[in-house]
Amino acid sequence: MFRLNLKIALRNLWRNKTSSVINIIGLAIGLSACLLLLLYINYERNFDGHFKDADKIYQVMTNFQDANGKITSTGVSPGNGIAMAIKAKIPEIDVITRIGGGDKSLIANQQNVFKRTDLFADPEILKVFNYEFITGNPNTALNTPNSIILTQETAKLLFGTTAVLNKTVRYKNTNDLKVTGVIKDFPANTSLRFDYLMPWSFFESINSYVKNPGWGDFSFLAMAKVNNSANIDLINSKVKKLFNENYTTQKNENFLFPLADKHLHGEFLNGKSVGGDIERIYLFIALAFGILLVACINFMNMATAKSERRAKEVGIKKTIGATRASLVTQFLTEAMVLTTIAVLMATAIVEVSLPLFNNLLGINITIHYNNAGYWLGILVIALVTGLLSGAYPALFLSSFTPNQTLKKKTARAKLIPINLRQVLVVTQFSFAIMLIIATMVIYKQMQFIKDKPVGYNINLMAEMPQDGELYSKFELFKAQVLKTGAVTAVNQSSQSMISVGNWFYGFEWTGMEEKGKEIVFNRLQTSYDFIKTSGVELIAGRDFSRDFASDTAAILLSNTAVNVMKLKNPVGKTVKLFGKQLKVIGIFKDFNWDSPYRSGRQMVINFSKNEGGTINMQLNPANSLSKNIALISAVTKNINPEYPVEIEFINELYSRKMHSEEILGILANLFGGIAILISCMGLYGLVTYSAEQRTKEFGVRRVLGASVGNIMNLLSVSFLKMVFVAACIGVPLAYEVMNRWLTSFEFRTAVSFSIILIAITGTVIIAFLTISFQAYKAAKANPVEALKYE
Repeated sequence: MFRLNLKIALRNLWRNKTSSVINIIGLAIGLSACLLLLLYINYERNFDGHFKDADKIYQVMTNFQDANGKITSTGVSPGNGIAMAIKAKIPEIDVITRIGGGDKSLIANQQNVFKRTDLFADPEILKVFNYEFITGNPNTALNTPNSIILTQETAKLLFGTTAVLNKTVRYKNTNDLKVTGVIKDFPANTSLRFDYLMPWSFFESINSYVKNPGWGDFSFLAMAKVNNSANIDLINSKVKKLFNENYTTQKNENFLFPLADKHLHGEFLNGKSVGGDIERIYLFIALAFGILLVACINFMNMATAKSERRAKEVGIKKTIGATRASLVTQFLTEAMVLTTIAVLMATAIVEVSLPLFNNLLGINITIHYNNAGYWLGILVIALVTGLLSGAYPALFLSSFTPNQTLKKKTARAKLIPINLRQVLVVTQFSFAIMLIIATMVIYKQMQFIKDKPVGYNINLMAEMPQDGELYSKFELFKAQVLKTGAVTAVNQSSQSMISVGNWFYGFEWTGMEEKGKEIVFNRLQTSYDFIKTSGVELIAGRDFSRDFASDTAAILLSNTAVNVMKLKNPVGKTVKLFGKQLKVIGIFKDFNWDSPYRSGRQMVINFSKNEGGTINMQLNPANSLSKNIALISAVTKNINPEYPVEIEFINELYSRKMHSEEILGILANLFGGIAILISCMGLYGLVTYSAEQRTKEFGVRRVLGASVGNIMNLLSVSFLKMVFVAACIGVPLAYEVMNRWLTSFEFRTAVSFSIILIAITGTVIIAFLTISFQAYKAAKANPVEALKYE
């Protein structure tokens, strides 16, 4: 029986080439889009999930509190003393490791020099994370201070091979370290990444402050592995007491949060996770199955549109004894054959397009063909698609009675099939209109954020790390680079302007209320020419100046800082920072130093010649960008020849902060276009069959004097009405969904009337062009041939 049904299915596919091609291509495109989105969703959901016992790995985090115990923010750095306290007092935690570094630092052998990401950790890190060793012993690899573990890529960069055990590398041109292990490169969806790993004992030997960790300092990360994740509430009840048992100057609570959840659930409010990027994943899941549903709707529409052709076949088969079950099986077999062909095409499309998809999103998704889960997923999607697209046509066609079908009354006896097709077309275009509106709103929001003033001059500002000789010879570098004319201003600062993250407690000022001790401030340390270089706007006072010797003990306050401190006329007043008296010489307008989507909180900028790390430069607009870079590079190479020149532009660094929304916009654009394409393919197929069914009618109308325009209008209006109905449904839904999405931003645009109008107009034009081609073809047909039809 199966062979017979398969043979009938293949014959019907061949006989109805147009509808078969439309169905196969529509399903293949829909399936490939769905598979690509599901691969991306799986990539995002499995961040840090590939480690052994991933469900037992937790990151120690901090809830910062005010004087009343109210949680003001949540941070990833838990306090430098907490890790050892947890190790000593919480037996439910098997191992815990401190983690520091994460900077791009010089690593070299005698032939090659590179800047790669460093990391320092206790030896226990190799028990928390099961890094796969190519060579070396994980039990001893970090036991000595002069040891280093390289990733596979770093080993090949330096030596051209991974057989590098016991070879020597040089760190920052100062320390020789022995390679004690090489580990395999991390999967792309790993959050804690490094190129080489060094022991904590070495970290202590090169940084004196690491030996005596301060509870009020938040410089390091801490990762733990618990013996039973079911006991996490008990563990956290113990952990949250430790900070204030050891440090009473400020109120904090530590807690353990699953590392595997951090990527998608990293937004915290009142100390609890309230979501994060997981909302994007929900949108992509809806998008994936929405596109697949649109493709399935095409199949159902085409199958039921051919009901008159199949009605006689059903009637004859029932007359000679065929049961409804056998007919359902036959039609489902046709659907599964068509779906199988579409799945094979979709798999090929995914394979070909995946590199482009990765490049477009800046990610690295790979398909593991030896993974049974991948093939099982495709099989499930294929079965669901086949059943979803074939079930209704099978039940509908098999319901015909022999008497009606042989008298050709079936297709027109009931209005339900026609109405259902209309519902399905409306559903398709409602989804397409929603995607068009979503795409335009996302684009408008991105442009709104990009166009919003940052608070300083990002377009002509560049930065570079203050490595090697650039630290001790900064004044020489500044003088020479200014002399070249490549820059108009230069200064140094402790951090990049776009990622200032130095939170502290204990700031004091005259008239401070008791709860003022608990206010958290952010701090940037810098030197002369800060305002001139950055373009930050001064509200009152002045910048640090060499003309005032006392400015070495000076400080600038942000507008928000002045407000929370409740100061009036603060310029000239004295404040105390870590016990040191500083004079307020200026008030600056808040600038965006963190997220583009939120306003900055209270910030101070104090003068320091010793706290370098980043060189900021205002480029000369009179020169070309390439000329400025060439001149800066020449000066840098001359002063600091051992290090590569790394110049980055602030506007590019700032744009990277909008990466998540850019991905959302790209995917909405791409798959919104696919949804519209599939919808139009289905609409084209329906118009083709509608025109074919009404061939004789059009012939009579032409003979009686109807014009080509009349015939086109007759065929087009009914379908365009469905598009307008789709707009009436899709617009309110899109408006509601996108308004909710926009509420997650402090700075946001709105869903404007112009966006809605463009979406409706664009959809109608696309639909009309799709319809009009076939309508014109039907209207221009020779009336004589039309009257001979059937």
